[in-house]
Amino acid sequence: ENKKFLPMALQDKKRRNAGLKFFHSNFFHSNFLKFNSLKTDFMNTESLKIDFPKSCSENFDMRILIRSANWVGDAIMTTPVIRAVRKNYPDSSITILSKPWVAPVFHNNPYVDEIMIYDDKARHTKGMGTLRLAGDLRRKKFDFALLMQNAFEAGLIVFLAGIPIRLGYNTDGRGFLLNPSVPMNPILKKGHLIDYYRGILKGANLKDDGRKLDIFITLETLDKARQILCSHDVDLARPVIGINPGATGGTAKRWFPDRFALLTKRLYKRYQVKIIIFGGPGDSFLGEYIRKKSDNACINLAGHTSLEQAFALISLCSLFITNDSGLMHAAAALNINQIAIIGSTDHIATAPANLNSVIVKAQVPCSPCLKPECRYGHHRCMDMISVDRVETLALKILDRIKK
Repeated sequence: ENKKFLPMALQDKKRRNAGLKFFHSNFFHSNFLKFNSLKTDFMNTESLKIDFPKSCSENFDMRILIRSANWVGDAIMTTPVIRAVRKNYPDSSITILSKPWVAPVFHNNPYVDEIMIYDDKARHTKGMGTLRLAGDLRRKKFDFALLMQNAFEAGLIVFLAGIPIRLGYNTDGRGFLLNPSVPMNPILKKGHLIDYYRGILKGANLKDDGRKLDIFITLETLDKARQILCSHDVDLARPVIGINPGATGGTAKRWFPDRFALLTKRLYKRYQVKIIIFGGPGDSFLGEYIRKKSDNACINLAGHTSLEQAFALISLCSLFITNDSGLMHAAAALNINQIAIIGSTDHIATAPANLNSVIVKAQVPCSPCLKPECRYGHHRCMDMISVDRVETLALKILDRIKK
């Protein structure tokens, strides 16, 4: 009776192995991919019809691949799905396929068995590198691929890898590559990205496990973060304040550097603590500009830490003040008090998901525009957010912590 819960693609191993043998013979012995033949074999919806379990009364031992999103913030917002997959299939092996800069999001995650790097700058560059990645995956003999990334390429790679169950949204014209594909519900596009990703589980009748975000930090990394702060004479017994003035995807997401500098100057004067500047390698110059402009009220760590170290440093903050960015979602996952300054992006879709985050946003007709640069040149969505407004919120949070 319980056997009906097992995906049919795994029940019939003989049929699956025959399909993989067919794929191997066509892939390795021809430089031209016989796409129609492969499509006929792998996309036979009768032989590979999926019946996902509606309960977890029986544990299945599968090799599961989860294709990560490509941005740090998006990857963090997929962690509830990873946790849910583990709870649906506790005896299965779960591998995350991710770009190198995203991989630290999944380090030390107890729901993940292995992290596989999609090295698109070297081994897996487009073209032959894509085929090489498919081959790398094929050798792992995965049973089930879950695609968090929406691109056509993500569907194509797992199709070429011969993974029999390929679950994802039918976005970017890739529905015919998936087995099964989940129809995109337009309502999900109007909500938060966390719920968008969780919708894939619902589409496959898999149990959800809530919206809680996961980042796991080792004691060793946490000790290293404390050492970094102590080396800059930061007193951990006093408020630790961090700012994140950068953001990927253009200047439209960034509050003005001069305002960050003035804010940190005021906070330093009130609390007599230097403010920590966060950011990636591309933010080092920006951080140095703010440090100098603030009359040395800051410590510039932008570009001087690994992503894992940045997570650990954020976990030590009493308050984190940030633009809409990957580190904003890290602070949410770590449940840190934060002020999120939102301009061109959609706060409904990407708001920090912890209750002790405060969003600062100006109501302007052109926001959210989702553009990398202000198309009108006035940057009003950020210009209307004053230093006084952010400072008032910061003082309220910090004074509450002191009490």
